[in-house]
Amino acid sequence: MHLYTIVAAPFVASLLHASSTTDPQVMAKSSWIQAAFLIGWALGGGFFGRAGDRLGRSRALGLTILTYATFTGLSFFAQTWWQLMVFRFLAALGIGGEWAVGSALLAETWPARYRPWAAAVLQTAVNLGILLACLVTYLLAEQQRAVFLVGVVPAIVVFWVRKSVPEPREWLEARDARAAARRGFPVILPGRGGEPAADSLSHSHDVPGFADLFRGSVRRTTLLTIIVCACSLTAWWAFMFWINQHLRNLPDLRAWAKPDRERLVSTSFFLLIGTSIAGNFFAALLAKLLGYRRAIAAMFLGFFLAMAGAFCVERGHVSLMRWVPCVGFFSGVFGLFTMYLPPLFPTLLRTTGAGFSYNIGRLAAACGTIVFGLFTKVGDFRLALLINSLLLIPAMLVALALPELKDGRGGRSAE
Repeated sequence: MHLYTIVAAPFVASLLHASSTTDPQVMAKSSWIQAAFLIGWALGGGFFGRAGDRLGRSRALGLTILTYATFTGLSFFAQTWWQLMVFRFLAALGIGGEWAVGSALLAETWPARYRPWAAAVLQTAVNLGILLACLVTYLLAEQQRAVFLVGVVPAIVVFWVRKSVPEPREWLEARDARAAARRGFPVILPGRGGEPAADSLSHSHDVPGFADLFRGSVRRTTLLTIIVCACSLTAWWAFMFWINQHLRNLPDLRAWAKPDRERLVSTSFFLLIGTSIAGNFFAALLAKLLGYRRAIAAMFLGFFLAMAGAFCVERGHVSLMRWVPCVGFFSGVFGLFTMYLPPLFPTLLRTTGAGFSYNIGRLAAACGTIVFGLFTKVGDFRLALLINSLLLIPAMLVALALPELKDGRGGRSAE
């Protein structure tokens, strides 16, 4: 996921045969490539989310992994910036789909009381993957094209997924109930404590689709989730992508050799992601104490304060490197989304709903990345990053309006 983010400017500069990463064309083209990646992520969440509801979680999960592993590896062969953009778009289809399918799979299998901690562990696995990306780019600072070959490795996992990961019982029961309803048999899904399930879509004979996300009580949840994700993901991805360029263009680094600057960028990522691991478990603790929505809002508040503090004044690389870990710590909020969002939706609309609502925010993030790249003065990203932090304020306020889960499960069991 983050291999390109770390090496974007120098790799695109090499494709464009530009003499410097500060070339306006480098910034513009790298913005378009990142935007295509985020758009692919959003579309992949919807497409593979639909596949997860229809084909099953395990089967769709294997397809997503093969998709992003294949096209990340093919990025190695890109000879022009637009070829790299196509490969990143196609790889992102699988990455977006993997989140939608994987989060629903875990939300349907982990016991409710352990889910905040499961979310923290899962997000920590993401962070460890990013740290490995940092390590790869650090070791291959002078051979950046080769980092994309590392993206092929996850394809090996598919064999284990298909052999050892069963479909969740909750999805199997909902699928069987739907099939029985289509044959004309009256079916009531078992709920918690022996009561009928409150999943209204489970009683419909028609297979639920995207339109059902905007009907009945599900519509409010869908719209609120889209707003929260659009604001927070735009803020996060603009930061993640442009903090590297900001570091490279700091006045006190201009005399540094290129490999030294690239190693500093990798080090900053280590700090950012390393501290986010602690943030994952802090967010889980808040969720246990306050509930998911209040925990998410509290983490967004800290997120805003950390990001605003980093860019409210001009800072050298030493001072900035003290603030980067603070931003990373509060990014642990995204770990809660894994276990919180899928159960807000009915079972047979779960990966579709979570995948669409969460990943549609990446379309906003894509637009934000392009605007950032086109209208920000080259080498001066501080003010834009400061303005970017303001997006976390509406994300915090709208998060408080989301439903709270009583038991961490089905969407209609939310208050």
